[in-house]
Amino acid sequence: MPPAIAEVVSHVAAARAAYVHVPFCRRRCGYCNFTLIAGRDDLIDRYLDAIGRELSDLGRVREIDTLFMGGGTPTHLPPDKLRRLIASVRRWFVLTESGEFTIEANPADCTPQLVELLAESGVTRISLGAQSFDSAKLRALDRDHSADQIRRAVALCRPVVSSISLDLIFGAPNESLESWDVDIDAALQLRPDHLSTYGLTYERGTALWTSWHKNAVGRIDERLERDMFALAIDTLACAGFEHYEVSNFAQPGHRCRHNEAYWAGDEYYAVGPGAARYVNGAREVNHRSTTTYIKRVMAGDSPVAESETLSPDDRARETLVIGLRRMRGVNRSEFRRRTGFDLDGLAAADFRRFVAQGLLEDDGVNLRLTRAGLFVSDSIWPYLLRA
Repeated sequence: MPPAIAEVVSHVAAARAAYVHVPFCRRRCGYCNFTLIAGRDDLIDRYLDAIGRELSDLGRVREIDTLFMGGGTPTHLPPDKLRRLIASVRRWFVLTESGEFTIEANPADCTPQLVELLAESGVTRISLGAQSFDSAKLRALDRDHSADQIRRAVALCRPVVSSISLDLIFGAPNESLESWDVDIDAALQLRPDHLSTYGLTYERGTALWTSWHKNAVGRIDERLERDMFALAIDTLACAGFEHYEVSNFAQPGHRCRHNEAYWAGDEYYAVGPGAARYVNGAREVNHRSTTTYIKRVMAGDSPVAESETLSPDDRARETLVIGLRRMRGVNRSEFRRRTGFDLDGLAAADFRRFVAQGLLEDDGVNLRLTRAGLFVSDSIWPYLLRA
């Protein structure tokens, strides 16, 4: 191994972030292919037992800067069960004084009692799965909340957390640019601290995919989807939001620090069914099946379904791609310090081609996506990941 690379094989700082996956939902939305289980609340106690057992495998308490509970729907847990989960997690993961604690929430779950519980538990950031304020679009997405419930959730959460984030989806069947504009405006009226905007994807195995293949729903064309993304970028910029990652926008001081750790290529812990971790240079993913996860952990077996240790070259390429998702792009000197590789040594020919096509810009110091590149970024990554 070349000396420059050998020096940075252990370059990634010890994990300072932790993710907890809560797989329970009231129902599965038609577009969702996440690791979740609906209608099986009878498994919650066993899940909590398994989480406690998996956490104990850490062996000692870990200090972290960010904690993120996602799903599924963490707030679907009954209050006593959610309190038990948070206590178990925080017994092993200790947040620094300025740490960020995020929890994903369904607007329909937000009651005064729940919000009080989250405040008492030290939650600093709530990510609400709003998706839309349009009732027809919410039905098309199989969501179980209303626009009024989103507004009520924000009003309840505002006094007790430092950051409120809203997720929005664009590109739903039959959606127009005008209706998407109305959605963005409705979100802005609530003065959120952070917004994430995602184009609807048709994932194999979902109800939406099946409906599409049966011609029961139609997909909007790519040009309209691009116009929707552009509208979000421009509208949110005018509203004072910083576009800091392909899909994410924040008011000053309200970036999602947990996700920034991912995009920086830092290591992170993760527990729960389907949870993916990156610790000591190894990537591991737990079994996606909640029942299998529980059975394996409670039997004293490993919950890991997949594991790999990336080569220095693969790690460098992955660091490049996730770094390019950030609007600031990738700094050449920082990249070499972190990976031991020169950017141009990895993909110089691809860089030149994408720069010539107007998809990347390169000033000799930083490499970043152009505005045009933002709209087709997913088609760029495979070229940069290949050796």
